[in-house]
Amino acid sequence: MNAWKAFLKRKNIEVSPKRYGIDAMSAMAQGLFASLLIGTILNTLGQQTGVAYLCQMGGYASAMAGPAMAVAIGFALNAPPLVLFSLVAVGNAANTLGGAGGPLAVLLIAIAAAECGKAVSKETKVDILVTPCVTIAAGVGLSTAFAPAIGSAASAVGELIMWATDLQPFFMGIVVSVLVGVALTLPISSAAICAALGLTGLAGGAAVAGCCAQMVGFAVLSFRENRWGGLVSQGLGTSMLQMANILRNPRIWIPATLASAITGPLATCVFRLEMNGPPVSSGMGTCGMVGPIGVYTGWVNDVASGAKAAITAWDWTGMILICFVLPAVLTWVIGIACRKAGWIKDGDLKLD
Repeated sequence: MNAWKAFLKRKNIEVSPKRYGIDAMSAMAQGLFASLLIGTILNTLGQQTGVAYLCQMGGYASAMAGPAMAVAIGFALNAPPLVLFSLVAVGNAANTLGGAGGPLAVLLIAIAAAECGKAVSKETKVDILVTPCVTIAAGVGLSTAFAPAIGSAASAVGELIMWATDLQPFFMGIVVSVLVGVALTLPISSAAICAALGLTGLAGGAAVAGCCAQMVGFAVLSFRENRWGGLVSQGLGTSMLQMANILRNPRIWIPATLASAITGPLATCVFRLEMNGPPVSSGMGTCGMVGPIGVYTGWVNDVASGAKAAITAWDWTGMILICFVLPAVLTWVIGIACRKAGWIKDGDLKLD
């Protein structure tokens, strides 16, 4: 037993919730943003401005989501170079076979493959052959065996969202807003789920409300800890950056989640906010302003097709309130109550 512990220490393999649930997950969020999310932003800008090169860049970036996340995870686990580079293939396999649950599959499988690679790294004289082979074989093998099942589990979440769209708008607004908003912050691709389900219309509007509540909510709630950098990285980036802090103190999730439960039905019942743009925009929130831009794109398309007479002041009011004002105000107010109750303490929302 002592020899095994010494081996793990020498290889810097630390089996702990912090290493896998916090360090790896935080890094994966950055890899996701640097690929799929930034790619979607560039593609949206390209479509709106008519600059084809932006769409081309966005396509290339989005296609590398799996490899980017896997390499980011390997970096967080202090993987040596040959392991780190081999994770490119592992990330591609896990993300492709995982479908809508690709990011979750990448998280689990990249961790296992990276640790396998680290275990054999520099243990032989032909390290340049052994380490990549072991890392890739472990990762692709696990992806083949388990990634589809992980993808099916993620699809089950999508089925639940589709079931929610069949409910009355009030209840649908709550369920869809909360579920998609939570998926946005979890290591599950809410954008991919919305795209796979073709989530548009009122359900898409509720999804936008939930995503905006999480992103704007966490950006405002953590302003005292993270200042302007945190406001931008979460408000225009991703609330997934807070996942490590959520694992430390799940109560920090209460304000943004309650805010989404309020803005969701307001979006569906009061403002009739619909997402008739690209379905992937339903799961992006304020990330690069893709969610609001998608809503606007839907308005333009509806006007062009005759389905909508014109874009009204009420439309703009609803989008501004649902996407920006209400998430900020509601989360801040609920957050004050949580801080006074001792559920949230100074530093709980600090980003590394």
